[in-house]
Amino acid sequence: MEYQNPQSSADVRAEAALSQPTASGRTIISETAVAKVAGIAARAVPGVYSLGTGSSRALGAIRDAVGSSDHAAGVHAEVGETQVAVDITLVAAYGTPLHSLANQVRAAVYAAVEKLVGLQVIEVNVEINDVYIAPPPKPLGAPAVTEREAVL
Repeated sequence: MEYQNPQSSADVRAEAALSQPTASGRTIISETAVAKVAGIAARAVPGVYSLGTGSSRALGAIRDAVGSSDHAAGVHAEVGETQVAVDITLVAAYGTPLHSLANQVRAAVYAAVEKLVGLQVIEVNVEINDVYIAPPPKPLGAPAVTEREAVL
C-alpha cells in the first residue's frame, strides 16, 4: 500500500514559498493587516450585527460619524512566521442561531486569511458577547407629531 499525502502539491509549494527567504528580500505582514482581512470577512457573514465590545462599538460609531472606519475593531490577530491565530468578538442579530453563526464566521475568516494573506490559520476563536434586537418598526399610517405641535 502506498502512502498518499493529504496535502496537495500546491499547498506544499505555498508553504515552502512562505518559509524560505527569497534572494530579493522578505515579506512581513502585520497583525493589523491580518485583523482587517479577518474583520471584513466576519462582517460579511449574515447574522453578524457588529464586531467588538460595547466600548469599541461606541468608539466605532464616532469614527463612522466623521467618515472613518476601523475594519479591525473587535478582531485580534497573532501572526507568526507562517501561521496566524485570530480572536473575534461580535454581536449577533437576534434570531440567528449562535453556534451556526460562529461556525460560519470561523469558516469565512479561515478562507479569507489563507487566500488573501497566504498564512496558515491555526485557530479562529469567536466570542459572541451580545445579541442585537432591532427596535419595533414605526407605523406607516400615523402622522408624526413633533413635541412643539403637541404643546399647541
